[in-house]
Amino acid sequence: MEAKRTFFNLPEEKREKIIKAALEEFASKGWKGASVNSIVARAGIAKGSLYQYFRDKRSLFLFLFDKAVGVAKETLKRVKRQTAEKPLRERLRESLLAGVDFIERHPLLYRIYLQLVFERDVPFRQDLIGRLRVLSFDYILSLLEEALKRGEVREGLDLKAAAFLIDAVMERFLQLQAFPHLAPGWSPKGREEVEQRVEELVDLIEKGVKP
Repeated sequence: MEAKRTFFNLPEEKREKIIKAALEEFASKGWKGASVNSIVARAGIAKGSLYQYFRDKRSLFLFLFDKAVGVAKETLKRVKRQTAEKPLRERLRESLLAGVDFIERHPLLYRIYLQLVFERDVPFRQDLIGRLRVLSFDYILSLLEEALKRGEVREGLDLKAAAFLIDAVMERFLQLQAFPHLAPGWSPKGREEVEQRVEELVDLIEKGVKP
């Protein structure tokens, strides 16, 4: 957590206003282009006030990143809990759709993540990307391990290799929500096509891992 105690003493409405201003600034201009001056202007506060809440631009960015990781963790926990009794295919399907829903609900957070992935001007980008990828990889691996115990995955399958492949496929699919040109002619348009593409992907994955 990179915010100072004084930030959490603020009324919730003011905290949310500062968070929204920072999200909009970083999402629209990236790490390098974002400025504290623009953030305080968006938030309608004095520049000195922001430094009472965050040490610098880096601290504010890391606070937003931690917020995004927290939301992602809670999303994965919820999906894992709600699908505990379902087969692997359904768990992967629900996980992918939850990812799509996350992007729709938190477009600015996802845009900032994509900037970390595709832009190289963030000095600490590798550490941040690594945190998210470990979170995602471990989640997929846990689903495979549970599926193996239920006999849904063939014996001898390299679960870590399978988790790596599935994670990469799911990550690329979610990127299509922002960059449809990554898969011209296959990128989904609208919720119905999204669900159809998800079914196609989990079908391929299931065929690749089942006994």
